[in-house]
Parts: sequence; C-alpha cells; structure tokens
Amino acid sequence: MDLLLQQIAAATTYLQSFSFETPRVGVVLGTGLGELVNHIKIAHSIPYQQIPHFPESTVESHKGHLILGHINDTPVVAMQGRFHYYEGYTMQQITFPVRVMKALGIQQLLLSNAAGGMNPDFKKGDLILLDDHINMQPENPLRGLNSPAYGPRFPDMSCPYDTVLGEKLQQTATAMGHPLKKGIYVSVMGPNLETRAEYRFLRMIGADLVGMSTVPEVIVANQLQLPCAAVSVVTDECDPDNLHPVSIEEIIAVAGKADKRLSSLFATVVAAL
Repeated sequence: MDLLLQQIAAATTYLQSFSFETPRVGVVLGTGLGELVNHIKIAHSIPYQQIPHFPESTVESHKGHLILGHINDTPVVAMQGRFHYYEGYTMQQITFPVRVMKALGIQQLLLSNAAGGMNPDFKKGDLILLDDHINMQPENPLRGLNSPAYGPRFPDMSCPYDTVLGEKLQQTATAMGHPLKKGIYVSVMGPNLETRAEYRFLRMIGADLVGMSTVPEVIVANQLQLPCAAVSVVTDECDPDNLHPVSIEEIIAVAGKADKRLSSLFATVVAAL
C-alpha cells in the first residue's frame, strides 16, 4: 500500500473512532459559506489539525472543522472550509478529504463556492448550478496515482456533475422561490483576481464563472464514481468593460448574504436524500 492510501486509511480509522452513524452525504462549504452548520444536529466538530494527515485551512473565512451530524434523519459529514492550490498544498492534499469522506461511506457529495460572474446575466448574490467546468489549474489531482485502488486511471468526465442530484437542487430551489441559473465554471490557480484581458479570455473560451476551487474535488469524485453537484454564489460582477476593484472582504460579505438561501437549499435537499 502506498503512502497516500495509508494516510487515507489512518484518517478514516481516526474518524470512525467517533461514535457516529455512517454518513450518506458529504458537503464542502466554500468561501463565506457556513450557515448550513446551523441546520445540522452536530454530533462531533473536529478541528482539521486533529485529523491525521489533514491539511489546515489558511483562509480566514474557512473555519477548519469537520462536522459529523444529521440533517433531519440523514447522516452527513460537512467540511467547514476547504483547501486551495494557492495555499501551497498539492492537488492530492486538496482532494484528500473527498477520498476520506468516500471511505467513510458517503454516497453523494454537494459542493459550494464563491465565484466571479462573467456572464452578464449573472448578478451579485445569484446562485448558479454548475453544469460543466473548465480546468485551468496547473496540476491534476490524479497525476501519479497509478494504482487501481484509487479508481479508474482515466475517468470519464463527459458529465462531471450528476444530473439527478442537479435536478433535485433545481426543483427544490424553484419550489423555495429562488430558481437556480446554470453555468460553466472555470477553475484557476489564484490567489490574485483576474485582469480585464483575462476575464475576456475566460469568457471567450466558454466560462460563465471563475473561481479557485471545486474542480479538483469534482475530478476526484468522478474517479471515485461519487455523484456530486455544485452551486456557486456570484460574489462580484466581472465585466471587463466596467470593472471595479474588489476586495476579499467584499467577496466574503456578498457570499454571506446569499448563504442563508444556499444553506436552506442544501439542507432541504440533503434531508430528502
């Protein structure tokens, strides 16, 4: 067994030492998004630094706890903050929690993020269901993982986001009075935001949203044959012809305003799974 498999097993064994029902749904909470925790009946809140081989979140708005609990009768495991390539971690470290959550037994994965909206139809605070993505990260989380123990070496990515799970999110959001728009997300390295020319380029190649996360986790979920869906909160409008400076504090504030709607949506869908 190679080192990464040993690390996954060690983290999984540690988490299984907590008295808790096998989680069915995993959730990754992105920048400025944490309200979902208020919908969870928490059994255990475990700091990342206590979990063997887990990275530590260095982003201020990411609290860095793994939550074990229930949403209604559905057992869940939620990441209160994720990891990014720009923090200095490898792609395998970034996606390590997804492999651990799968080893714990999750059957579906929901992800959220804060993103810049390049589609002129997208406005601050909009919730966008990801329909597809473009990977512009400089590394791939599957590189070098040559053992079949990780899953297929060449996973198909023709439909990276599960259509059934996406339809449940769409139908639930419509019933709640705030239908989801759909879009294509491009993942870049960061941590700087984009120039006007870069926004034009990213829009030209087909992206509606830009961010610095999610895609590595989705690639690994697909290798693990783990159905997943992702929703972005539009935190800033990236019109290169009318571009205004934006700070991370503003991005977090906008995400926080949309967080209640997104968290209610996730909680309602998870409760029905």
